[in-house]
Amino acid sequence: MTQPPPPPPQQPPQGGGFGPPQDQPPQTPPPAAGPDLGKTPQPGYGYPQAPQTPPPAAPQNPPQPPAGYGYPQGAPAPQTPQPPQTPQTPPGYGYPGQQPGPYGQPQQAPYGQPGYGQPGFGQPGYGQQPGYGYPQQTMPHPPQAGQPGGGKKLNAQMLIIVAAVVAIALIIGGGVWYASSGKDDGKKDDTASSSGGTGGTDDGNGGTTAGKEKAPSDPSAKVLFQVPAPEVKNDSTVVVSGSWLTDKAYVKSGIARIVGYDRDKGGELWKIPLDGPVCQASRHVTDDNLTAILYQPAMPTKADPSHGCSQIALIDLDAGKRLWTKTVKTGDQLINFDNITLSGKTVAVGSTSGGAAFDVSGKLLWSPKPADSCYDAGYGGGDKLVAVRKCGSYGQRQLHIQTIDPKSGKVISEYKMTEGIEYASIVSTNPLVVAADVGDSAGDGSGISDFFSIDGKTGKLRTRISAPGEQFAARCEGITRVEACNLLAVGNDRLYLPTEEHDGTGKYSQTNEIVAFDLATGKQTGQRADAGDGYTISPLRMDGGNLIAYKRPPYDKGGQVVSISGTAFKETTLLQNPATDAVRDVETSMSPEYSEFLYADGHLFMSKVYASKRSTVRDKEYLAVGFGTS
Repeated sequence: MTQPPPPPPQQPPQGGGFGPPQDQPPQTPPPAAGPDLGKTPQPGYGYPQAPQTPPPAAPQNPPQPPAGYGYPQGAPAPQTPQPPQTPQTPPGYGYPGQQPGPYGQPQQAPYGQPGYGQPGFGQPGYGQQPGYGYPQQTMPHPPQAGQPGGGKKLNAQMLIIVAAVVAIALIIGGGVWYASSGKDDGKKDDTASSSGGTGGTDDGNGGTTAGKEKAPSDPSAKVLFQVPAPEVKNDSTVVVSGSWLTDKAYVKSGIARIVGYDRDKGGELWKIPLDGPVCQASRHVTDDNLTAILYQPAMPTKADPSHGCSQIALIDLDAGKRLWTKTVKTGDQLINFDNITLSGKTVAVGSTSGGAAFDVSGKLLWSPKPADSCYDAGYGGGDKLVAVRKCGSYGQRQLHIQTIDPKSGKVISEYKMTEGIEYASIVSTNPLVVAADVGDSAGDGSGISDFFSIDGKTGKLRTRISAPGEQFAARCEGITRVEACNLLAVGNDRLYLPTEEHDGTGKYSQTNEIVAFDLATGKQTGQRADAGDGYTISPLRMDGGNLIAYKRPPYDKGGQVVSISGTAFKETTLLQNPATDAVRDVETSMSPEYSEFLYADGHLFMSKVYASKRSTVRDKEYLAVGFGTS
């Protein structure tokens, strides 16, 4: 996380289905097809390609998973590595040559930070293309959807070159957004979250309640509807990050708007116009289907390519209305926020200028104090509200992980991370789990070397879990978006992680597994869910005590959504997509790493996190696609 941010990226990732394998073994994909971004914001699930100007040298031997496919044994947690010695990126993550704004507020990147960036499930994009007055920029390409194995991680040399490709883009960018699918405990916390985040409902005993998703008599699904990619002019790339799923509607952000669709037929139910592009969207939804977003106050122009991410809005997903819009100032300057979340009735936003919060009524609860020597860089929401508070200068930073009262901001408990850890991500607030790349030791751009299981009541460390990047596929951004973690889930007082892909039993096939760690001991439980030959499996979210996961298909089959019981780890198929070429091409153009995925009640929705002119000049390009069982 010490590399300076490079110029914004240029070209968005290209979609495409899997093609049948050739007679000869496939070649190792070139790194430019999908580098893992170093310690820079990792868009929604997107890890764009290496910049095209100039192209970095491709590593010759991408790291391979070790024998055993990376199931570490329950060894004691390692000692905290030394922090990086030569930090290069100043606080604020600003662009080179720019001066920080008031109280260290970074300058905002041009239009939209694509979502893969602003993108999804992972969910996340990057960079702006020329157009709407954006200066010429370059944008990396993510791995092609049709490539067997999904690509390999890059080596350290490549990471140094592309580590910060999306740093600028994500300053105002968002990530994958999650939606609520129903109540397990009366709350609607990202129960349909594509990244799994806060997980299942706590039963008070370290376990979770039974899931609500039931297997249909016939899991065969059909395409319910498709949303065409929006028209984009002037070769620009526009953020369209954010999606939610309610009992009646599938809600998706478009170009400076949010639209509600009938979740079965796709008809437009309502539309909320915005003055500028969406920057971030909360992954949480209240009991009455309210959520929150950050957006720009105007569309970018040549004269003013970015207006900052200053607008905080509360959205009613049932009525299709923007209930209010708020801003926060330091002196006479608007604060541009980096992240937004929701806990109970509190909307909280964080930035390098500090944090602020509003009640859903619109009442200001707290705002940054200019005299503070520390600042709330961001918050994790859901069942609890947790702040990542930063103290000290870069290189000597100390992060305070604080569980706070969402109504008053009063600190309930606090855990101080080892000095020198610059960034941390909130994986779950209840139970409290934090991820960090300690000493930049992950080496794969995932943003994770270790997970910290913390007692939210006392602030004491329960255990630390080592998660080597070459063995596990979960990712967290953590630099500006503290909740931007994907491909993992927390529930049953356990952490569920997918392994990296490895060779399957079939010719040229790839596969992987999901394994579980005990959050009390830090050891693996011995539970393992195999994807099946040719499939790769990714956690989506918790469903009470069950894990909901998506299986990305091989070239000749359709994808699946499965439920994995938290006890026996028995797998039940909830949804099976068609295996026809046309359907599979659309499905595989939206992978869990690069798109937003939502599943609930027999409905699976996949959507893109940015739109560009490239995606509108080709046939069969879609903003979103919905699948459903009968």
